[in-house]
Amino acid sequence: MTIAAILQRKGQDVVQARSSDTVQSVVQLLAERRIGCVPVVDDGKVVGIFSERDLVYRVAQEGAVALERPVREVMTAPAITTDGATPVIHCLSLMTKRRIRHLPVVVDGALVGLVSIGDLVKFRIDSIESEAAALRDYIQTA
Repeated sequence: MTIAAILQRKGQDVVQARSSDTVQSVVQLLAERRIGCVPVVDDGKVVGIFSERDLVYRVAQEGAVALERPVREVMTAPAITTDGATPVIHCLSLMTKRRIRHLPVVVDGALVGLVSIGDLVKFRIDSIESEAAALRDYIQTA
């Protein structure tokens, strides 16, 4: 299964920020939406990703003054991205190796979605449970 299959179920609406937005405004967006990160997009291109982890690191270094900075100075860049054709298991491996929890999905240079490690794990569990049910049904009717 591919990332495109997850986006079909999940949807492709993605909350995003601009690199010129202040950290404070993006933190408010994270809190309002109850999300852990946002891709940072300028002129239709993903230029980075801003997460709770970025905020914690910068506040630990600078204190509250970090909230006044533009996101471009705090975000992780370049963002690690994937595309719709990538297999789910490959993305799970990538996220584990790189210690990240979110992947922007980019197709033909444009942001088309965002998947979290939770999305991928849920998809894998659902797939395994469906396969197990099909095997049980097969055995019972054989």
